[in-house]
Amino acid sequence: QVQLVESGGGLVPPGGSLRLSCKYSGTNPFNTYTVSWFRQAPGSEREFVAGMKRFNSNPYASDSVKGRFTMSRDNAANTVYLQMNSLKPEDTAVYYCAAARQLIPSSLRVPAQYDYWGQGTQVTVSS
Repeated sequence: QVQLVESGGGLVPPGGSLRLSCKYSGTNPFNTYTVSWFRQAPGSEREFVAGMKRFNSNPYASDSVKGRFTMSRDNAANTVYLQMNSLKPEDTAVYYCAAARQLIPSSLRVPAQYDYWGQGTQVTVSS
């Protein structure tokens, strides 16, 4: 059974920073999973933020966060991180991490392709 637990959300003023964490627990080695961050604002669809394919240390980021957000992964700690800098009010959303073992590379940004999801952590950017 796979469990993903996010932490690190909160209220931050515009221009501030937060670091989210997602801790994996399960039977299979963590590095056999593609893991991504998504976010969902009220009334909006779930949106891809950043992802890292299994066995690959290169992160992919959406254009809306590129240059501000950085995803990293510590396979020994079974954890992925999302460092968020220069936060904007439009970054306000519930942030989720998701994992999949078998993922078509071109489907990295498609929520329906992921098998496992965390419960989400709220990020609010407001003065």
